[in-house]
Amino acid sequence: MSAQSGLITVMERAARKAAPRLRRDFNEVQHLQVSKKGPADFVSMADQRAERTLYDELLKARPDWGFVMEEGGVIEGDPEKPRWIIDPLDGTTNFLHGIPHFAISIAVEDPRSGITHGLIYQPLTDESFWAEKGRGAWLTGQRLRVSARRDLNDAIIATGIPFLGHGNFPEWTRIFGAIAPEVAGIRRLGSAALDLAWVAAGRFDGFWESGLNIWDVAAGYLIVKEAGGYVTDYRGADQPIEKRQVLAANDVLHSKLHKLAAGALR
Repeated sequence: MSAQSGLITVMERAARKAAPRLRRDFNEVQHLQVSKKGPADFVSMADQRAERTLYDELLKARPDWGFVMEEGGVIEGDPEKPRWIIDPLDGTTNFLHGIPHFAISIAVEDPRSGITHGLIYQPLTDESFWAEKGRGAWLTGQRLRVSARRDLNDAIIATGIPFLGHGNFPEWTRIFGAIAPEVAGIRRLGSAALDLAWVAAGRFDGFWESGLNIWDVAAGYLIVKEAGGYVTDYRGADQPIEKRQVLAANDVLHSKLHKLAAGALR
């Protein structure tokens, strides 16, 4: 078991501070499903409240650091210091529809060494996936390792499907057409952060999605890598966050998946 650093402790404390209100709001949103107005405005407020709690807690711990936030945008800090990357509610559509699969995602980006710390917290299951660069990936004191499967026909692969106004559906369709016939199953659960955390934990054997923002994937990117996985763009280049294309798996499956994805896009 690896002892958490002070920084991971700060991140987990902030996530746990935001979690009770998210749990209460999630229970409330299920009652709002039957109302005429619907729960969309309520969920937007829940998202913003969670982000404010995270912001306040992290600012208190590191007052000179900057922020990149889904709702609040970029807040500049000392350019020589790291910055926080926050998604207060990854899986908003699940939350909106009363589907119990969403997470808080927090990452630290250093101006010199990139993403150095990542934490993904699932408020309903109380699972805290975290990683520090060079120190491995962990879940509740247990070391995480990506799946050891080597054959695509045994593999379950997660993805994010483009939807109204989001994503490149023709591109996704071509990749799906190449990968789906080769694998044991495709899953779409609606939270990229948790998809990546589950790849790190070996629950999924791989994951692909495009059009993601930095707050969707920064923490998960590091957690998968520290769990022994590979995370690249569709053509195998080590720039998934910049390219807004993420392909994650263990070494052998990643090689096979990226050849299928790249071939589909030729």
